[in-house]
Amino acid sequence: MSHKIRKFTLKGTVPVAALLITTTTLGAADITYVSGATGAAVENFATLVAPWEELTGHTVTLVPMPSSTTDQFGQYRLWLAAGNGDVDLYQTDVIWAPQLADHFVDLSQAAGDLVKRHFPSIIESQTVDGHLVALPIYTDAPALYYRRDLLEKYGAAVPTTWEDLTTTAQMIQDAERADGQSDLWGFVWQGNAYEGLTCNALEWVKSSGGGQIIEADGTISINNPAAVAALDLAAQWPGTISPEGVLAYQEEEARGVWQTGNAVFMRNWPYAYGLGNGADSAVKGLFGVAPLPTGQGHDMSAATLGGWNVAVSKYSKHQDAAISLAVYLASEEAQKNRALNETSLPTIMSLYEDAEIAERQPIIPLWKDVFLQAVPRPSAPVRQDYNEVSTLFFSAVHSVLSGDEDAANALAELELDLEDMLED
Repeated sequence: MSHKIRKFTLKGTVPVAALLITTTTLGAADITYVSGATGAAVENFATLVAPWEELTGHTVTLVPMPSSTTDQFGQYRLWLAAGNGDVDLYQTDVIWAPQLADHFVDLSQAAGDLVKRHFPSIIESQTVDGHLVALPIYTDAPALYYRRDLLEKYGAAVPTTWEDLTTTAQMIQDAERADGQSDLWGFVWQGNAYEGLTCNALEWVKSSGGGQIIEADGTISINNPAAVAALDLAAQWPGTISPEGVLAYQEEEARGVWQTGNAVFMRNWPYAYGLGNGADSAVKGLFGVAPLPTGQGHDMSAATLGGWNVAVSKYSKHQDAAISLAVYLASEEAQKNRALNETSLPTIMSLYEDAEIAERQPIIPLWKDVFLQAVPRPSAPVRQDYNEVSTLFFSAVHSVLSGDEDAANALAELELDLEDMLED
């Protein structure tokens, strides 16, 4: 493996649910777990798996992957196609189940009644041809982060439209720079040419009435006036309310600008909330979150449905132990740990009523309003072709944002490219 392997020596005393399989049944094993490295997830992993390790006697080696989901998916597909038996568990994006299902173990029987505690729609998203190929560990939907103190200073409201956000961001940025805050930007987001840009641009388009790129029935819908107008507006941001470098930003680059106090608004996922209120954050206690804006008079916001799951490789050399770990990571105990320590949104419904979570991470119950407006990426209608569809989409969008193409021509060409690809 080309990525650095971080080995944790773990101890713990927290009780674990009785659903786990013990060491005496399985024999001690060292389980390899591959996962993206975003925010504090890597640092918290030792604490997360410690209870399972103590009970079972197994150990877990975490292999951190690039934070880019596009790069992760490419590496996963290479390993799985080669039948790599060195990787036992894969942390998978919500959209990958239809593309990678053939390589994963059916977890339906192992999960048992645990499945009934999760949001049914999320379980459904991980079920392919009747096989539950991954278990949900947390869900995701992005929101608009805003500097409450700066909005109050200038008497501005939280913007509910992309047009208002553009105007408000420019106004506060200009005023603060005139007051000596030369590093302040109005809005930071994820503009790199990768899966994150697909998410951002889908939100602009869908919330402006421009559809979902490819609809549930397979209709290619992206080439329409509302989608063109949405991209035309976003193309005004780099170099005005957003730094030129935003075209290379992923989640962590946007969070870095935000958390140092150098942005009025940010589009990001829930993990950034807890970090933004950390002891070393310049914006601790100064910000709030709201649903993402709408556009062009459209009345419905759109937040890309995200979320992460855990899948067991069919090629694992320690399949029983790997299944045991997967079930634990999807359990109420592990999901509560992630909620408290990483601001991750649970997929187990009862945790939204948990008093400790509400007290320590009050944003989680409030995130329901964001989650209720979540929109899926078109992975279901295109199945195995999703990665190629997304690449065509974010490449076209990036060409518009960078000024290489105008939106009308880019989306007309994208429509033709999608037709050609999906007809093959």
